[in-house]
Amino acid sequence: MNKQLEEMKQNEEFERRRRIAEEKHKEWVQKKREEERRERKQKLSKEMAEKATRELEKMQLKEKADVKFKEWLEKKRAEEAEKKKKEKEKEKEREAELREKRTRSEKIFKEWLQNARNKTQPALNGYGLQHGKSTGLY
Repeated sequence: MNKQLEEMKQNEEFERRRRIAEEKHKEWVQKKREEERRERKQKLSKEMAEKATRELEKMQLKEKADVKFKEWLEKKRAEEAEKKKKEKEKEKEREAELREKRTRSEKIFKEWLQNARNKTQPALNGYGLQHGKSTGLY
């Protein structure tokens, strides 16, 4: 009877230890799962933050590039406008010079024409025959 009682006590003790071990195992598994879930969550949030940071940097870079492009475009347009302005000025100068040259030429021609009318006519050298002889220069 003592032996049976002793065996029963041992069985009860074994069962109690087994239940305690199972409970501890369950607790450990649950803690492990919680820990893994927390780590996954942290990792995901960290990745999202990094992705957001990269996107922000990308947007800032694009904005900076757009600003620089606009500045360059404005500069180019200003240069083109300046170039056209200089070309127009040169064209006006050329036209003014041509008008002045034409005016001078006309003035000189009129003076020459006036002087030519007032000049005496030189004697004509005849190329005909006078007194049976050829006269004039070849």
